[in-house]
Amino acid sequence: MDTVDTNDPSGDKQFKRRIRRIRNPFGPTDAEVRANVAGQASADAALALQIESEGAVPRDLTAAAFFDVDNTMVQGASIIHFARGLAARKYFTSGDLAQFAWQQVKFRVSGKENSEDVASGREKALSFITGRPTSELSSLGEEIYDEVIADKIWAGTRALAQMHLDAGQQVWLVTATPLELAQIIAKRLGLTGALGTVAESKDGVFTGRLVGDILHGIGKAHAVRSLAVREGLNLKRCTAYSDSHNDVPMLSLVGTAVAINPDPDLRELAKNRGWEIRDYRTGRKAAKIGVPTALALGAVGGGLAAVIGRRKG
Repeated sequence: MDTVDTNDPSGDKQFKRRIRRIRNPFGPTDAEVRANVAGQASADAALALQIESEGAVPRDLTAAAFFDVDNTMVQGASIIHFARGLAARKYFTSGDLAQFAWQQVKFRVSGKENSEDVASGREKALSFITGRPTSELSSLGEEIYDEVIADKIWAGTRALAQMHLDAGQQVWLVTATPLELAQIIAKRLGLTGALGTVAESKDGVFTGRLVGDILHGIGKAHAVRSLAVREGLNLKRCTAYSDSHNDVPMLSLVGTAVAINPDPDLRELAKNRGWEIRDYRTGRKAAKIGVPTALALGAVGGGLAAVIGRRKG
């Protein structure tokens, strides 16, 4: 699926039209505009991929669940796992992999992303895919998922996703990971689809530019909101899960927010707001703050499935 270049405003009329619709003299910054464009592009691309794939038709048409990926659904950073697989195939050097890993360590320790690290990581990733077929990244992702990521799925989070599926709801991953790779994780887990960073492609080949920006922070909230509009979802009936304080915009957008393996800042915020907290990083029982709405949803979903089953019988 080809995507439109919206990263180079000098030569793209569509980008300029979007900017005029989004911006005003007292409006958002350039970074916020890029985040908005990234969110809209991610929703467009995710729904296009969903149409091309086969999946269960949701029975509850106005509710959905949105899951962050890194340290929420997958142990560690998914992009690092993919990079390990690519390094094993000589696509990256060991030095590149060490740099990626160090950036992730700094992020996990501080809970904040360094803008220079983000920029250098983005440039390295884009330089890798420039000129490569989109199909190549997808086929590599399939192999690396089986080799590395399949064993790193948090069983507790996977069970929560299945609970929403059993309730007849859509379940989406929302991640800064490239859309093609995020879609593989969603497909292997039997989820509805994935919202991820969209890299521009033309004629099935990556150009080396992003559509908007990395899907991160407020960009995730834009993507979820855009998807909700297109799918007719009631965000008050939706649930979002994340480990990171950076995802507060997305968590605050929905009716039910759940902190999974939270960083210190998110844990504190979740306590203050009465959000449920679940921690799968230790053997102890997950702490539960506030009303266990996810468990209640599972009971409702089970009842709904039973009713539908009796009607079919």
